[in-house]
Amino acid sequence: DTMRRVVRQSKFRHVFGQAVKNDQCYDDIRVSRVTWDSSFCAVNPRFVAIIVDASGGGAFLVLPLHKTGRIDKSYPTVCGHTGPVLDIDWCPHNDQVIASGSEDCTVMVWQIPENGLTLSLTEPVVVLEGHSKRVGIVAWHPTARNVLLSAGCDNAIIIWNVGTGEALINLDDMHVDMIYNVSWNRNGSLICTASKDKKVRVIDPRKQEIVAEKEKTHEGARPMRAIFLADGNIFTTGFSRMSERQLALWNPKNMEEPIALHEMDTSNGVLLPFYDPDTNIIYLCGKGDSSIRYFEITDESPYVHYLNTFSSKEPQRGMGFMPKRGLDVNKCEIARFFKLHERKCEPIIMTVPRKSDLFQDDLYPDTAGPEAALEAEEWFEGKNADPLLISLKHGYIPGKNRDLKVVKKNILDNKPAANKKSDLISAPKKAADASNTQNEAKLDEILKELKSIKDTITNQDERISKLEQQMAKIAD
Repeated sequence: DTMRRVVRQSKFRHVFGQAVKNDQCYDDIRVSRVTWDSSFCAVNPRFVAIIVDASGGGAFLVLPLHKTGRIDKSYPTVCGHTGPVLDIDWCPHNDQVIASGSEDCTVMVWQIPENGLTLSLTEPVVVLEGHSKRVGIVAWHPTARNVLLSAGCDNAIIIWNVGTGEALINLDDMHVDMIYNVSWNRNGSLICTASKDKKVRVIDPRKQEIVAEKEKTHEGARPMRAIFLADGNIFTTGFSRMSERQLALWNPKNMEEPIALHEMDTSNGVLLPFYDPDTNIIYLCGKGDSSIRYFEITDESPYVHYLNTFSSKEPQRGMGFMPKRGLDVNKCEIARFFKLHERKCEPIIMTVPRKSDLFQDDLYPDTAGPEAALEAEEWFEGKNADPLLISLKHGYIPGKNRDLKVVKKNILDNKPAANKKSDLISAPKKAADASNTQNEAKLDEILKELKSIKDTITNQDERISKLEQQMAKIAD
């Protein structure tokens, strides 16, 4: 038994990381220098998005994955924000839709053309306004379509229905201090947050109540992170009182004591956790570190098992983490990171060494696919659903994404919501009628204005001719 403890059997014991060759990196990118602890990078099976330095506003690059090599200075950006962009997140149900939060207090949602940008994009599909200070966190709901969460330095969390552009839930009295991060659980029924007051809170957003909280999760004053795991437990990173970096595992049903608590090292970079629910591996990337450490979470003591460390020479400014469906299953790739340097983005591939070329189904259980399990309205009404899973046996073939359409609700029509089938059928007709009456009203207004301008001109004409007559008399 003691032997078994020493060498724990795990298929992930020999996972190794490898940086790609130079020509497969994205070069000559001015990565943002904003002092903010977000990852500055978001990736999906089609695109890599990177927050960049932009004079007079905020911008990020969106590159098709295959567009490696040197990126031209004039390459188009997404640049509609008036202040620096602090966080970006790809929609899990549409690989062409990305959300961004900025110092300008707004959240914007963008639709990227299928083959990437040919011109800079300045017009978002929708602007979400509701925060009174800068917005540092954006996170899409994992299973409901068009539900987006944002958290700002006003200590408020807002949950939006992107399809209507409305803020439907506003949690503005739960945090007394800055929110460091927010994480959805697997089915999106709960969120957990880490805050500057050293508390981790578990919140039911629809009931707008705190379900559990833990004070002094980590004693140190530096930023913490808290994320939900697939089994409902919470994994946190933070600092001890002696400024040593720590990681811990908690059961939200009893947060008195951690399930596990490990001290790591004394470095001051915030540890950003990236979690893979399929393999139960957590990767820790410290900002300013040059390594990625990874751990396997299991049900047996010590619960958090150190696997290995990937080290390189250059420190990382930020990090993107590819969803499972974007990986190469033929090469036993179980994770891919996009590491940001000062001037480039370097993919790093994590592989399980296997001799066989066949599909390894123990490495690739069915994973979350791109289909939403719920519509936004269903989630807001109280329904929950787990992610819809897909098999990666024959690789992932991206389907056609539908365009994000935003139907702004007419604020004047404060009628009860249409729920009955007959109402739903007549809704488009009603909308058309409403827009017709609106158009007619506008036309009337314009005609009235034209008439009044004409009257004014006639009056002025008369006045001018009278004045001319008087001038003539004086001259005589």
